[in-house]
Amino acid sequence: MTFVGVDGCKAGWIAVRRDPGAAPSVAVFPSFAALLDALPADATVAVDMPIGLPDLSQKGGRGPEALVRPLLGNRQSSVFAIPSRAALYAHTDGFTTIEAWYAAHRQASKVAKATSDPPRGISIQAFGIFAKIREVDAVLIARPELRSRVFESHPEVAFCRLNDDQAMRLPKKIKGAVNPAGMAERKALLCRHGYISGFLDRTPPRGAAADDFLDAAAMMLIAGRIASGEARPFPDPPLADRFGIPVAIWA
Repeated sequence: MTFVGVDGCKAGWIAVRRDPGAAPSVAVFPSFAALLDALPADATVAVDMPIGLPDLSQKGGRGPEALVRPLLGNRQSSVFAIPSRAALYAHTDGFTTIEAWYAAHRQASKVAKATSDPPRGISIQAFGIFAKIREVDAVLIARPELRSRVFESHPEVAFCRLNDDQAMRLPKKIKGAVNPAGMAERKALLCRHGYISGFLDRTPPRGAAADDFLDAAAMMLIAGRIASGEARPFPDPPLADRFGIPVAIWA
């Protein structure tokens, strides 16, 4: 079986893939649909992106977020609450100016406050990945058969579970810049789980950053754990949104 770990990146989506009997490989795809189309029909995919959207956003998130944050110690701020489906789809046009981008953020925040209890707006960080969340959402609505093969995970939760349920000591980034010590800590952990350092030290494909590459590498290990029955969903059993899409963070 093929295992694939996926993370969003500037150029689209970075995927670390391992086929039976082969060494891991890495590639970037322009869209999530194109990535899936390049995979065997039985591939298991773990992606660092929220899957399953709430109609009403509640305190703490959809459910999975509140369950995994206590595992992460100082890293728990990396797990942010997902706003309502209406907020995520409040503005779906492209942006030609920074002013239009901020206007769209304000509009989405207004919708988010009206569809959350207690009312809550949207952070700039969360708004920045809305288009990618919608990509995954659209694919899983249109192709329900993929819901048993495409799973949500989260890098810091993945690293924690791979590290015997101990959160990473060091941040991956500090004030938006990559933290070399935090990257080294995560590379060492990935190597303990079978990666070769030369693979992880390579320059990522164009359009992807070094931390995107490591996150996708961790997601690939989670895909393998899911396929073997070793991974655990938070919550267990998963919830479901109104389209029947499972809602859980796997690790």
